[in-house]
Amino acid sequence: MSAMSTYPSRLRRTAVAVAAAAMLPIALTACSDSGDKDTKAADSAAGAKESESSASDDAMTMDEPFGPACSSVPKSGAGSFDGMAKDPVATAASNNPELSTLVTAVKKAGLVDTLNNAKNITVFAPTNDAFAKIPKADLDKVLNDKAMLTKVLTYHVVGQKLAPQDLENGSYETLEKSKLTTAGSGEEYKVNDTSKVVCGNVPTANATVHVVDTVLMPKS
Repeated sequence: MSAMSTYPSRLRRTAVAVAAAAMLPIALTACSDSGDKDTKAADSAAGAKESESSASDDAMTMDEPFGPACSSVPKSGAGSFDGMAKDPVATAASNNPELSTLVTAVKKAGLVDTLNNAKNITVFAPTNDAFAKIPKADLDKVLNDKAMLTKVLTYHVVGQKLAPQDLENGSYETLEKSKLTTAGSGEEYKVNDTSKVVCGNVPTANATVHVVDTVLMPKS
């Protein structure tokens, strides 16, 4: 009787052991899958953070001046980027040695107050080298004709602030009342397909300045 009662008990223990052995691989697989999911989730989160960081870096870059001619801007003082940001645009330009011809022209045209008092404008500012491309006789003629000079200078001014992304494929009315076009991407842009932006996105107190390497001429 004792032997007979023990046998079923042993059988039950054996069955339990077999069932436990059978369940072990399933449990291990489940743990493995859970671990893989956790790893994938962590990788995905890390990738998202890296993408957000990259996008943030790009945004920060596009908020700053760009272009090869920016390297010639003083690091400190009134003519630096920080200094120009504190002054209205005509005053800011007067502190940049590379824009001295433009400043002379603005004074001759009597546009200093007009530009300094304007709100949220964009100025495409030709460098001294840009004016030097014009034959001296032609440049002297323009500089000594106030009406013509005003027409040329106001053609370089748009009545809104244009960020780099606005230059990618744009058409904008100028203060001269005719339009100019912009095109490009990254840090390379052209105005009217001829004039390159050599130092873009320069902030002043009331304007954004994009320095260009060729004087823009309105259609007559």
